[in-house]
Amino acid sequence: MPRTTRRALGALAASAAAVLALSACSSGTAGAESDGEVTLSYAIWDENQKPAMEDIAAAFTKEHPNVTIDIQVTPYKEYFTKLQTAATGGSAADVFWMNGPNFQLYASNGQLAPLDDGGIDAADYPQGLVDLYTYDGKLYGAPKDFDTVALWYNKALFDAAGVEYPSAGWTWDDFTAAAAKLTDPAKGQFGVAASQYGQENFYNSIAQAGGEVISADGTKSGYGSPEALAGIELWTDLIAAGSSPTAQQMTDTNPEDFFLSGKVAMFQNGSWAAIAYADNADIGGNVDVAPLPTGAEGNQSVIHGVGNVANAKSAHLAEAKQFAEFASGEQAAKIQAETGTVIPAFDGTQQAWVDALPQYDLQVYIDALDNAVPYPVSKNTSAWTSIESEVLSQVWSGAVAPKEGLQDLSDQMQAALDAEQE
Repeated sequence: MPRTTRRALGALAASAAAVLALSACSSGTAGAESDGEVTLSYAIWDENQKPAMEDIAAAFTKEHPNVTIDIQVTPYKEYFTKLQTAATGGSAADVFWMNGPNFQLYASNGQLAPLDDGGIDAADYPQGLVDLYTYDGKLYGAPKDFDTVALWYNKALFDAAGVEYPSAGWTWDDFTAAAAKLTDPAKGQFGVAASQYGQENFYNSIAQAGGEVISADGTKSGYGSPEALAGIELWTDLIAAGSSPTAQQMTDTNPEDFFLSGKVAMFQNGSWAAIAYADNADIGGNVDVAPLPTGAEGNQSVIHGVGNVANAKSAHLAEAKQFAEFASGEQAAKIQAETGTVIPAFDGTQQAWVDALPQYDLQVYIDALDNAVPYPVSKNTSAWTSIESEVLSQVWSGAVAPKEGLQDLSDQMQAALDAEQE
């Protein structure tokens, strides 16, 4: 999800007060399909995807002539704040996009309708996404698309430095050695941008070291482990070695801008970056993408993706569930794939996305499914991601040593997770 649209996913989940409000809200009464005219509101956050969503809505209306879909776009930075307010007031859309960090909050408070009692088959989607949108044994989100992470590199900078391009089987040692060779202080050039990005960087490296950010049940912090420390030090060591801009430099200038301006040779990024890079006249023809480097336990990528969910309080619940399922089904997936914007989640439909930008080796994003790990979430993800951001910013800046910082993060995060369970 283009961080998503862009990067941080780690997002705007509701406050504790709003959580209570969510469980109390109500609007229409669910019932059987309506015989009359029905208009379903469909809330999304990406204007770039609106044309594809309009085609999907038209295809659904063709099959269900009495149902019209009203697509409502709210920019991502405002989306969950608006959704929280609407859900509390009983006016949330009939069908809306959901992401992993916010999912459990809404599912646990009865705001979402289960979809696995209808026409959806979980076997049609990557297991990591099914797990992400399952709560208390029920599937509440129909996976719409997914994103994995891979390593983008500037071929011109590699060629100038005489460094071999990244390839499958590259290890962390290969990665860090190449970063050093590609660094040229006289030119203000760095081998890599070791940004403090979870989804793109350290969530992956922690898994590659054999660790976890959070336990599968969302109740235990994994930051206190030696594996998590190794996953963090991969990045902080690159900064200390001078192979990456400093934390302050990456605060002053967006890390991706270093890559786009040709000042950084390597940049890990999600599959959403492909179309953006292809459209960038300055860099589009100079870059390509490769699998992530391999740590002690593999080259795992985090998998995330948008889910279509149905408002459990919709006045037209039957139609809402049908549309949520349709908008994540095979026909809709093919419509999405042809735009090249996102990778559709429905198995067997991804090739059109790969083919949409043949100048890049986009198959690496599909291959990453083989050992992908779910995006780390809990019932109220923002309760600990705010702690994560604050503590790790001190680690990235060098103000706190990684080992001490991660123990502090582990303790604070665990306290927040324990409070969720009370």
